[in-house]
Amino acid sequence: MYFCFINHTTEYTMKIAMVQAAFSEANFGNNTTIIINHIRKAALEGADLVVFPELALAGGYVSDLADYDDFRESNLDGLNVIASECLHIAAIVGCYIPTEQIASKPYYNAAAFIADGKVQEIVAKTVLNDNDINDESRHFEPNTNFKVCSLNGEKFAIVISDDISVPVLSSEFSINPMDEIATQNPSFAICIGAVPFDYNQQKIRRAVISTNAVRYEIPFLFVNHVGGHINVVYDGGSMVANAKGEIVYEMERFKKEMKIIDCNDLKKGKLKEVDLVNTSKIELIYQALTMGLRDYFKRSGFSKAVLGLSGGIDSAVVATLLADVLGGKNVIGVLMPSEFSSDHSVKDAEDLAKNLGMDYDLVPIKSAYDNFMEMLKPRWNGLPFDVTEENLQARIRGVMVMSYSNKFKAMLVNTSNKSEAAVGYGTLYGDLCGGISALGDLYKTEVYELANYLNKDGVRIPLSTITKAPSAELRPDQKDADSLPDYDVLDKLLYAHFEGKNNAEQLLAMGFDQETVTKVLRMIRLNEYKRLQCPPIIRVSTCAFGHGRRFPAVW
Repeated sequence: MYFCFINHTTEYTMKIAMVQAAFSEANFGNNTTIIINHIRKAALEGADLVVFPELALAGGYVSDLADYDDFRESNLDGLNVIASECLHIAAIVGCYIPTEQIASKPYYNAAAFIADGKVQEIVAKTVLNDNDINDESRHFEPNTNFKVCSLNGEKFAIVISDDISVPVLSSEFSINPMDEIATQNPSFAICIGAVPFDYNQQKIRRAVISTNAVRYEIPFLFVNHVGGHINVVYDGGSMVANAKGEIVYEMERFKKEMKIIDCNDLKKGKLKEVDLVNTSKIELIYQALTMGLRDYFKRSGFSKAVLGLSGGIDSAVVATLLADVLGGKNVIGVLMPSEFSSDHSVKDAEDLAKNLGMDYDLVPIKSAYDNFMEMLKPRWNGLPFDVTEENLQARIRGVMVMSYSNKFKAMLVNTSNKSEAAVGYGTLYGDLCGGISALGDLYKTEVYELANYLNKDGVRIPLSTITKAPSAELRPDQKDADSLPDYDVLDKLLYAHFEGKNNAEQLLAMGFDQETVTKVLRMIRLNEYKRLQCPPIIRVSTCAFGHGRRFPAVW
């Protein structure tokens, strides 16, 4: 790691602009423009230093896109353009920096310290994150060199996200970056991050920032991304802690913002501890899902959505989320009753569509199903009704909604939830179709919580949709409880297994019965191949399927 020293003989109060902004992966033109616009704004408002999040220039961790020559060239070109803007203001920009030839990996995950119209030095990340959505060791070389930086007579540390999590969350690392830097007596520390949302994350961030401030007896400034990136949502939550560990400023979550902090006020204790906003878990999930959907649609080039409306809770919640994001007029609902669908399910779906101002079509699938059955009758040779006929109905519906998607240029949004995905309660190429999964990281019980939240200002989701027993309605009088444990039990077991990492023996010790544990864990294992073929899931927990849980298809 390298740091720069800029000497000034006169006493100067440094003002730092913290930029919580949204960036797009590998869109260097867009990201460079955002960075330059904020540099100019910060300069006009009297800032001396403007700080951007981790990997801001590249839009975040871009995995194997970084392997291509045009990525490397665009990255460096963008950095040079940004540097040309920094003649009378300094900047810290998170970016990919090529390593020396002797390094084993092609890049550093770095902060570029820019002043006087050029990149002065770089600050590289030490603790690489391979635990969840990222695989940083695949492309990044870790830092091993530690110094402080100086601007306008102020010595300060620059660290990158996980580098300051070490003393709070882990003891496995032999090198603690801040321990190394603290020996050089920085006045404060700036941490840039690309820390994704989960509903526990803000509490963790506050603890990390506060604990580091107390540990090293210096103020800490943390700057994070905001915005949706396919299956990951960045919620911002940038903050400032004084040397006592008190949070004296916290940016709004899920919103773009720039805040200028006067270091003199911060060091002298003029910035007082603020009352922290503790938003409910379900409201945070709503904000994350709507931001994730909005940005996914925008970046995919879609302005309309289509989904199957069954009259059930999952499709009702997804339709309501889409109406909030796109407007009801841009959401198409397709009602596809079969001979096993109840009249009240059709009515619930129609009432929902009317409440949301959606266009909807009623397209019964009985004739298509009967035609398939007639075609297959000679092959079935009198075999009894089983899951084959159930899956056939789901796949007919999948064909219908995909056809609507093609014809009306509307993205198909999947409506499956985490409980169903965990145990394989869904049909490949049927109800598992979609361009994005809105509820794939919410357990069924959380879907009900979200439904009640969506109705908090008035009934949009019909109450009968919320109160009736859940059913796929693929055979006579079918109920989910016929095939699965009660969702209150199932979801607690799944949470303990996925988020809690508890094995069978530990689950039994927690009070789950042997039959349920054996059955559920077997269903999880046998349906891994399905989950590998599901649409991208918007992550809201600490363990979402996909990047967050990487298992072989069969094991």
